[in-house]
Amino acid sequence: MENNNEHYDASDIQVLEGLEAVRKRPGMYIGTTDVKGLHHLVWEIVDNAIDESLAGYCKNIEVIINKDNSITVKDDGRGIPTAVHPKTGLSTVETVYTVLHAGGKFGGGGYKVSGGLHGVGASVVNALSKWVEVKVYKNGEVNFIRFENGGHTVEPLHVIDKCDEKRTGTVVTFKPDPEIFDTDVYDYNTLMVRIRELAFLNKGLSITIRDDRDEEDTTGETFLYEGGISEYVKFINQEKTPIHEDIIHLEGEEDGVQFEVAMQYNTSYNENIYSFVNNINTHDGGTHEEGVRRALTRVINSYARKTGMLKEKDESLTGDDVKEGLTMIISCKHPNPQFEGQTKGRLGNSEVRKLADSVFSQGFERFLMENPEDAKLIVNKAMLACRARNAARKAREITRKSEMATTNFFGKLSDCKSKDPKVSEIFIVEGDSAGGSAKKGRDSMTQAILPLRGKILNVEKARLDRALSNEEIRTIITAFGTGIGEEFDLSKLRYDKIIIMTDADVDGSHIRVLLLTLFYRFFKPIVEAGHVYAAQPPLFCIKHGKTIKYVLNEEERDKYLATLNPNTKVDIARMKGLGEMDAEELNETTMDINKRVLRKITVDDCVAADAIFEKLMGDEVEPRRKFIEENAVYVQNLDV
Repeated sequence: MENNNEHYDASDIQVLEGLEAVRKRPGMYIGTTDVKGLHHLVWEIVDNAIDESLAGYCKNIEVIINKDNSITVKDDGRGIPTAVHPKTGLSTVETVYTVLHAGGKFGGGGYKVSGGLHGVGASVVNALSKWVEVKVYKNGEVNFIRFENGGHTVEPLHVIDKCDEKRTGTVVTFKPDPEIFDTDVYDYNTLMVRIRELAFLNKGLSITIRDDRDEEDTTGETFLYEGGISEYVKFINQEKTPIHEDIIHLEGEEDGVQFEVAMQYNTSYNENIYSFVNNINTHDGGTHEEGVRRALTRVINSYARKTGMLKEKDESLTGDDVKEGLTMIISCKHPNPQFEGQTKGRLGNSEVRKLADSVFSQGFERFLMENPEDAKLIVNKAMLACRARNAARKAREITRKSEMATTNFFGKLSDCKSKDPKVSEIFIVEGDSAGGSAKKGRDSMTQAILPLRGKILNVEKARLDRALSNEEIRTIITAFGTGIGEEFDLSKLRYDKIIIMTDADVDGSHIRVLLLTLFYRFFKPIVEAGHVYAAQPPLFCIKHGKTIKYVLNEEERDKYLATLNPNTKVDIARMKGLGEMDAEELNETTMDINKRVLRKITVDDCVAADAIFEKLMGDEVEPRRKFIEENAVYVQNLDV
């Protein structure tokens, strides 16, 4: 065999010094260089200010989006130490901003509890910025330092002014490097939502956000919640109808671990349980959430048995039964949290499970004993959920047997030939007419068509057992292959893309919202995994000479027309509904994977999404009427 070993010795081993490593592999430190990574830089600096608050020193934080899309974060904490650091020989401020893993979060008494655990926040922001300026207010002096081009010190720390002896704190301004990020434009709403959440999670801390790009908004928004996570529950439930007035707030501490829960039941059939550790959303749960869920089920069953609401022959209530209609925030502040997975999505500390169980069960038992009327409402809701769950199980069995045993289902679904979910997609279309064109215009190897006959049930107002009695919903469940409820399994999804294809009119929009409500409530993992899309049929067809151009909206139409010679004979036609298009037209505009436009449906902000579905699709008429009145002014091209 010929030896093809290439030259390989010590000179081939690259050593990246300091912040070079961050610029070379930014994804390792901030996850991504897209818009999410851009916003992550803000949280690295804000986390440092929050840590000062957790330590008891910071009361006010201000975040400003400057006109040039740089960010300023101000706090009134103790201010970064300014003395020369004994190990680096540099000022401590310069050390924090230029040395990875330098910070007050590795012991030494700087912080007992911290959100940013890696200690790389400030230095990573510096590495990925065009420039950074830091001002430290301390000991009656204003200290200043400036870095440029990925963390190089261009102005070492020096005193630039005097200040009131009592004034302390840090002001950081940074401009993300456009060579690193896909975009350097900040989204106000993305920042505002997280800042509001941080204010809920840190009671008594005032956080202000201001957008100086908006000349009309000179004051910004300030979030301050003295009630902490109880006010968070109230905020989530604002469009819902609570079944008991008081929000239950329980807290305790053991071995430096602080733990609190706020909860309230409402008349809906959905749970909203969010858990946090040191302000980080543990979206995959963990030991703090497990302890609470376990105690919740045990305490309600115990109370129901003691009071005779559950008889000896009755089956016990399950975790699913007792969390129906429950809004709950779980917050744990831990000096040494162990997170599982790169994304810090799950708490692993085993001792927290026992603490969570103990604090919650003692407090919740006391609440039930002291509030018998509220307790009765809570137990009754769980017992109704239990009966509905059993009815749903029977309905599922009937659905599975009847649908798969007959050819009726396969008469509705025109399935694709491929059995590989990675390349398969399903179009859910309104009506048989659009379904007929779609069947003829599809690529039958990879594209399945499911026509809906009529509008599906609004599941915002229905439990699973009632939803399963709806023929259209049963058809969708069978087509997806994942099952529903307790037996839901995302790995069994038969299609990579689920594409809602409805007309761009009032009826089409209504059907789309009904489908999205169904997916969000009963198939949420499908939405979260990015499998749901909305087709974007064009609004106009522009013809000139032998050229045919389809455009999505008026803006695209006007842009395209501006590129044409003013003397061209242009024919502009508003497109017909999907059902009126022939197969070739439908394929050309909406289905051909090389030409179509799809909009991915995401759930970036679950709390906001939940509130919108509740407002637009729930039982309460007044919030829906108010929404229509406030937004009617924005309606264009109304199809009456």
